[in-house]
Amino acid sequence: MKILFVCLGNICKSPLAKGILKLKLKEKNKTAVVDSAGFESYHINEPPDQRVIKIAKKAGIDISKESCRLFTTEDFDKFDIIYIMDASNYKDLQYFSRNEEDIKKAHYLMSVIDGKNKTVPGSFYEGDAEFEKAFKLIDSACEIIAEQI
Repeated sequence: MKILFVCLGNICKSPLAKGILKLKLKEKNKTAVVDSAGFESYHINEPPDQRVIKIAKKAGIDISKESCRLFTTEDFDKFDIIYIMDASNYKDLQYFSRNEEDIKKAHYLMSVIDGKNKTVPGSFYEGDAEFEKAFKLIDSACEIIAEQI
């Protein structure tokens, strides 16, 4: 299984989801390719936001060495499933898609929890409390994903 998490800048939610899922898979002795990407080039090759690094570290996850990268059309070929964080990500993903098969790989991360296409809360411009809330939801979704692998 090859899984990609995508958000706008690849410095908050998607690297956090990558780190969480990798830890859960390790704890369950399961393997999968897990990566993250973003749609905007503001932070190319930069590490995740310090607030997110701090939240992950509290849970025993080190994402400080992660590096922002852009989503490419080739990612549709490299990954089996692509988890997006919000409607804007879905529109961006559609822009890069070549056909319906590409679009079928895209799923809202929150749909893993309740089947609904909901946004992962928290953004770069909000405070730590929103990132904590996002962490809990992403953690819940990643637990389900890890169990399904």
